[in-house]
Amino acid sequence: MKVLVVGGGGREHAIVRTLAKSPKIDALYCAPGNGGIAAQAQCVPIKATDVEAMVAWAKENAMDFVVVAPDDPLALGMVDALEAAGIPAFGPRANAAVIEASKVFSKGLMAKYHIPTAKYRAFTDLEEALAYIRQEGSPIVVKADGLALGKGVVVAQTAAEAEEAARSMMADGKFGAAGAKVVIEECMTGPEVTVLCFVDGEHLSPMPSSRDHKRAYDGDKGPNTGGMGAVSPAPGYTPEIAARCMKEIFLPTVAALKAEGRPFHGVLYFGLMLTPDGPKVVEYNARFGDPECQAVLSLLESDLMDIFLACRAGTLDQLDIRWKEAAACCLVLASGGYPGKYATGYPINGLEEAGKTAVVFHAGTKLDEGGVIRTSGGRVLGVTAVGRDLEAAIDEAYAAAKHISFQDMHFRTDIGRTV
Repeated sequence: MKVLVVGGGGREHAIVRTLAKSPKIDALYCAPGNGGIAAQAQCVPIKATDVEAMVAWAKENAMDFVVVAPDDPLALGMVDALEAAGIPAFGPRANAAVIEASKVFSKGLMAKYHIPTAKYRAFTDLEEALAYIRQEGSPIVVKADGLALGKGVVVAQTAAEAEEAARSMMADGKFGAAGAKVVIEECMTGPEVTVLCFVDGEHLSPMPSSRDHKRAYDGDKGPNTGGMGAVSPAPGYTPEIAARCMKEIFLPTVAALKAEGRPFHGVLYFGLMLTPDGPKVVEYNARFGDPECQAVLSLLESDLMDIFLACRAGTLDQLDIRWKEAAACCLVLASGGYPGKYATGYPINGLEEAGKTAVVFHAGTKLDEGGVIRTSGGRVLGVTAVGRDLEAAIDEAYAAAKHISFQDMHFRTDIGRTV
């Protein structure tokens, strides 16, 4: 098969590396790809959000299958457009991807089908939103309705901070159209867990649990980022909690989407809070999380292409998906200043040495004309190690990362060691 992966970050590098092991695949492509992906797939210079150009290239080059990995092209209907062109694709159609693209939609779905989540209100009027914040008090959470690169959530510790967040989204246009509507919800407490599930429209198969670390600095301080690291499995996610999540959250969500005429095919991401009242949904994503994907796929033993095909065909229940009895840690090395302003173009040293004991997934890198790998984004690399247990995996990831350097490199020192 000739397979194209859409995207160019760490998640896509993990998908490409895992697909490259499949005997079903003869040729692997990635658009736009990055400096690391280029070693395992032929990179194609098309923006991930350019639906028309991506579909045209896939047709002209006779792709047998396309994996649409990022949120934006899913929300824009890339899977729909590929299928209309006769090309099978992995990922939800736009009417199902809305579960991530609109927090107002997803909260409404949970309310309608009694799926546990935080108490909330949705607003399009700033003054009404500000009045609700004053009424509810703090801490309180303010979320932009649409896609905002994982940064459209503010956990406000004071009412003033929440009001500032609402103003920046709704009046100042910090996230453009994504912030025209906001969701304001109660601040839940408890450990956070991510569970990614393969879904074929009706059946689902959970992957090993994981825990992402969103805040920029140690001790879960600083602004939210796209993710500074992840471990799998998540500490504290017991078989009992997993069974409760399956019954109260996972299966009801898949059934709800099907009942709404929006059957979901792809990876459904459940961001969960293990509250004193039981597990509740923090957020849904319509694709692999990043960097959770890097940690979780490192534990996969089965053929990922077989799983993708089953998700598309509705035959997921016929697969026996196997995972390693081990743990994984992905440590993100970021550009100084991320998630705010940062400089790029710096050469990266030590990749070969780090790669001897860990897998170094490239997120924001480019290969220059002289063959030098340089920084080209906020999150630059994901150093990922597998160990017999979580402590061993964490130690391996940090030991490997010591070999890597680039100007203004920043990373957290407590990945996997905080709840």
